[in-house]
Amino acid sequence: MSASGIAAGQVEHTLRQVTPGRYDAYEALLRALATPASGQVWMLLWHGRAGSPDAQYGTMEVDGHGYAPCVTSAQELSASGWNRSYEVVDGIDAARTLFPDHYGLWLNPHAPGGGVGIPWLDLRRIATGLDRQPAGPLRLSEPAIEIPQFYALLAQNAHRTPAVRALRRAWVQPALGAPYLAIGLDVYDSSPPAVDAVRAMMQQSVGAVPDGLSVSTVAMTDEYDPVVMWMRAGARPFYDREAHAPAPAPAQAPAAGYGYPPSGRY
Repeated sequence: MSASGIAAGQVEHTLRQVTPGRYDAYEALLRALATPASGQVWMLLWHGRAGSPDAQYGTMEVDGHGYAPCVTSAQELSASGWNRSYEVVDGIDAARTLFPDHYGLWLNPHAPGGGVGIPWLDLRRIATGLDRQPAGPLRLSEPAIEIPQFYALLAQNAHRTPAVRALRRAWVQPALGAPYLAIGLDVYDSSPPAVDAVRAMMQQSVGAVPDGLSVSTVAMTDEYDPVVMWMRAGARPFYDREAHAPAPAPAQAPAAGYGYPPSGRY
């Protein structure tokens, strides 16, 4: 079997397992797409030819979100009836191209049922490393767990760390995996010494976290992180250097989806 045949077999095998609510199967599809040389897709070009400067991917809109359509094999390309040019690329390269513009990837839109959409937030996970980001769609809320000692110690240590402007928090429940507490770091300075100081601040504070509770951090400068987007939308800081006082308040509900289609899409 050719390399492209092996690629199509792996992607298409996992694609066939994806049904609404089967987030484990969906994660397997993402892993197949993220594997170099075995996660190839046939990108449909609306303009130009593969490799030409004027080449442009096709686009489609689903529930208000943009996607670039593709097919998963030469056989699916033939079945689609597409009569323009196409470009065969690794899924990870397609992800790196699309996610910064908030475009997802739609697999086999011609197939019965309409195919499967990969939202841009999941393309970001493919591009940057699936294990580095929680599996979506995420459920985000104000933390309900009472850990005042941790918040007080963290705020105290933040006040002693000049690089820190403010701290926010969110309770994150991934589609797969255990929920955890996320701390949003709003900093004045991202130089290596400042990063080291902020890391030390967290290390000095996590001792007050109860056993079994996972804590992660996110940089508030990250324009593509869904947790950061949610915090910006309504989570007021529980530590704010410029306000000179903690200001806890419940966060507002985020805009639906943050790029994820409704759960019925996959």
